[in-house]
Amino acid sequence: MFGKLKEKLGLHAALFEVAAPLAGEAVPLGAVDDPTFSEEILGKGAAVRPSEGRVVSPVDGKVELMFDTGHAVSLHSAEGADVLIHIGLDTVKLAGKYFTIHKGNGDAVKKGDLLIEFDLDAIRAEGYDPIVPVIICNSEAFASVEAHTGTTVAALGPLLTLQK
Repeated sequence: MFGKLKEKLGLHAALFEVAAPLAGEAVPLGAVDDPTFSEEILGKGAAVRPSEGRVVSPVDGKVELMFDTGHAVSLHSAEGADVLIHIGLDTVKLAGKYFTIHKGNGDAVKKGDLLIEFDLDAIRAEGYDPIVPVIICNSEAFASVEAHTGTTVAALGPLLTLQK
């Protein structure tokens, strides 16, 4: 009896969190000055205006793709979310300058493991917007992707809540 009630109320749906991969101001994707992100072409998510140059894993999972330039990383979480963390806009043009990679393709990661360090001031000085979109690339696999924006977040603070 309770199983049917739980199902009707939607209580069977699992919720899980994708934490903020770095500290800063959490903003909606619409605030990102790039239509690929602001129009959710790659998926739903949020962005962080960084206050530090350290990106940690926001989930337990595996590194699917660490870009050679260090400007982005794609993770596959234990819960099945494909998470893209993209450091800055057009920063691929820096060709790895100002980025230090700490994990590689196929590496298992735990929430909080250091993935990438970057020189925030140098990236800004080169004229790049350092905003960090955090995208769920397989958003369609989830009933909902809720962004927690409008606040200052610490690394590993709440950023996204996903419902299976």
